[in-house]
This record gives sequence, C-alpha cells and structure tokens, in this order.
Amino acid sequence: MTDTPDLKLGLIGDNIGRSRSPLLHRLVGRQNDMVVQYDRLIPKDMGEDFDTVFAQCVGRGYRGINVTYPYKERAASKVTVDDPLVRAIGAVNTVLFEADGPKGQNTDYTGFMAAYRGVRGDAAPGVCCLIGTGGVGRALAFALVALKAEEIRLVDRDAAKAEALAAELDALGQGVRVVAISDAEEAAKGAEGLLNGTPVGMVGYGGTPLPAAAMAGAGWAFDAVYTPVDTQFLTDAAAAGATILSGYELFFYQGVHAWAHFAGRPLDEPALRAALLAEAEESP
Repeated sequence: MTDTPDLKLGLIGDNIGRSRSPLLHRLVGRQNDMVVQYDRLIPKDMGEDFDTVFAQCVGRGYRGINVTYPYKERAASKVTVDDPLVRAIGAVNTVLFEADGPKGQNTDYTGFMAAYRGVRGDAAPGVCCLIGTGGVGRALAFALVALKAEEIRLVDRDAAKAEALAAELDALGQGVRVVAISDAEEAAKGAEGLLNGTPVGMVGYGGTPLPAAAMAGAGWAFDAVYTPVDTQFLTDAAAAGATILSGYELFFYQGVHAWAHFAGRPLDEPALRAALLAEAEESP
C-alpha cells in the first residue's frame, strides 16, 4: 500500500483530540480501496489562528475539510455557498477546495434530519427547547423548522444571537412559532423536545446545560455532544423517561454526508457502523 493518500482531508476545531471523524473517513476510504489521510488541525496547537490554517489548506494539499466548534460561522464567511438553505443557516461544517475557490456545505443540517428520522420516524418534534444558537445550533434550528416543529424556544448566553436567529426563522414563513428565552429552565417547561447545541458536557467542558429537574415530561432529547456518548444531559433525560437521540447519530450521518461531498463514492452504512464499533482508536 502506498504512503501517498488518494484523498487528504482534515478537521479544523478546538478540543478535537477525541474526534472519531478521522477514523470514520479512513474506514469509508478502505471500503472504496482508497488511502484516506484525515488530520486533526487544531489552530492553537499549530501556532496559527483559524484564518491562517484555513488559508493554508490548499497549499498543504487538502481536498476538503470539516469544520467544528467554534469556527463554523467564521468558515461560512470564507466560502461560496451554492445552496440557499445553507446560506440561510450561516454556518458550514464541510468545505471543498475547488479550482474556482472553496465551497461550503452543512451536513450538520442533513445529518440531524437523518438521525432524527432514524429514531422518531415521521413523528413531529412538537414544542422544542434548543440551548445554543451557534454553528451547530443554527443547523438544528433550521432542521426543526423543516421537521415541522410546533414551537422552537431558543436559549443562548448571548441573547442578541438567539433573538437574531428567531427573527431569521420567523421570516421563513413556515408557521413555526419561534421565541428567544433567556432562561433554559423556563424554556424547557412543557417542551416535548430538549436539544443541547452547546459544547457543555463534552470532554473538557464538563456539566450539563439543563438541570435534571427541568427535564420532567419531555418526550425526547438530543445532545450534539458525542464525546462522551452518554453525556449528563442525555443520562438525565433518559432517567426522566425521554427517548434519546444521541450526538453519535449526528456524528455518523454528518460524516456519511460529508464523504459524499468529499469523494462522491458509495459506502456501506451498516458495515461502517460495525467497523466504527469494532475498531477503537487510542483517542476515540
């Protein structure tokens, strides 16, 4: 096997030492008899800022990159986005370096849609409390509109950010009530769906964005965090009787959809799931 990769990819983000995206893309490459190199690109560890790392990707030979917290909105300003929905979301997590410049996609949006339907089928989301309106939170909010949520309650430490997103979602004219609420516990009262779109609960960002007592009566819960898979947020939601939608499912489907953009090659989803479970990395 040659040491020269058939496809060179990367992930730009902070606190990504335990990301399983490198493993996912190497395994999909293996399904296609391709050598895939997928690097973790952590600006502070590289002694560079995000703008420099991004600008150097083409020169360093990357066909494409994924972008994660906290850079998705910044990345959107550096790419051409052909899909009007992705332009409206205002955040990208997948970038292709084409001859005419970088192109942006958002597979968090499509990945969450696939993950939700895989667990809840055609069931409507109902009234939802979404904590966090940054890059992944924006994708989740637009997906909830597409899934016909009855109401979306947006919570963010930056109240102006939540209010701006509420106005953008309301302007879509889809008949979904959207409100910005400053207090997460207040927003969770009577909600069917509880969603964490913040890094709280991730390795290195301990805790939970919502007290367990505030989860009573919820029908389902989703956490965008998947390292660890069993976050305190999801553990508490399960104890309250909610159906759990793990961040691992978002990780899986955003990766599957990103691969389609990066390589345009087929993949075997059940085999990929099995291989991800069977093949542990030193830093999974």
